[in-house]
Amino acid sequence: MNHPFFCLLMLQLLLFFFFSYSTATRTPIQPKDLVRSSCVHASYPHICLRTLSSYTGPAQTPKDLAQAAVKVSLSRARRVSHYLSQVSGAKDVGSKRQQAALSDCVEQISESVDELSKTLGELKHLRGETFRWQMSNAETWVSAAMTYEDTCLDGFQGVDGKVKSDVKRKIKNVGKVTSNALYMINRLDQSRGRGGR
Repeated sequence: MNHPFFCLLMLQLLLFFFFSYSTATRTPIQPKDLVRSSCVHASYPHICLRTLSSYTGPAQTPKDLAQAAVKVSLSRARRVSHYLSQVSGAKDVGSKRQQAALSDCVEQISESVDELSKTLGELKHLRGETFRWQMSNAETWVSAAMTYEDTCLDGFQGVDGKVKSDVKRKIKNVGKVTSNALYMINRLDQSRGRGGR
């Protein structure tokens, strides 16, 4: 008679451990859910989802996501900066107007890279007592980076050709991921800074 009771008890223990293990193995899905739920209201949700879902770093908190978004923006801005330096250094870059626009753009994107670098540094060292001030800095610097990107494009007004279209496409791409980075920073600020800190 004790044998069926013992078997039932063992079966319950096995089921308990199985479901405990099963629940524990589902935990890694949460970062993808965080990315998905965070990107829904971003300025460019599809780009946000694509860039942050494929990002290799661990994004498990809003702070991680904000850092990842800034890293994506910084990486793309650096690539565009390198591209612009190469194009502006070429022998035949077109009209004087185009040369001036490229030269200005090199400087502006370099400034954008600096602003994004400062932002990433600030996000890596957030502290409770200075959180609001640090978030204000991060928001200001990313907004400045976006302004530099826009100003770069403004310099190409009145210029036509392949260089302009390539620069425009690349800068707009950087602008979109930078806009998403600002959204993630604002989201972090609202979730942590204004929620009682």
